[in-house]
Amino acid sequence: MKGGFAISKARMITLLGFMLSMIVVLSVLESALPPIPFLPPHFKLGLANIVTMYCVLRVGKARAIALNVLKSIFVFLTRGAMAGLLSFCGGLLSILTLVLLLYIGKNNISYLALSVAGATAHNIGQFIALAFILDMGFFIYYLPFSLIAGSLMGAVTGTLLRTVLPALEKHFPEKHDEKHLEKHVDKRNGL
Repeated sequence: MKGGFAISKARMITLLGFMLSMIVVLSVLESALPPIPFLPPHFKLGLANIVTMYCVLRVGKARAIALNVLKSIFVFLTRGAMAGLLSFCGGLLSILTLVLLLYIGKNNISYLALSVAGATAHNIGQFIALAFILDMGFFIYYLPFSLIAGSLMGAVTGTLLRTVLPALEKHFPEKHDEKHLEKHVDKRNGL
């Protein structure tokens, strides 16, 4: 029984390592893209959030939060403390929003709706972090614009997730939660 579980754990570690490397690659790729017209230069598509959404949907909530922590450490190391904090707060609120919507919607909600809600929550999480650090006068006026831009970027990433999901499921077909791992191990060992 232990051998089967070790293989499943090894596969999970491999999957999470792959997902973290995809986040890094997508972040670097996104940094190389020119600014999006009509948006401030710091607005990004959020390509790495595609991986986070996949993790929430297919791998598990706790692992998605762990992936967010690792992503925030990467951002901290490459862009500094403020960027790392904003990444963590935005990512955490985004994941919690996705989990809440999946729970309320009984997993019957579109990728587009999830992505728009997640991107908007990401921006709100960053604003909450900034509220504790900086004067909020300017940010209150900036928030509606940020929410609209987040919704647009969320629509793009949701569409991209829907597009790449078949390829991801081809390589990682099963849902990777703890209950699934235990059933998988029990089946392999005849229990």
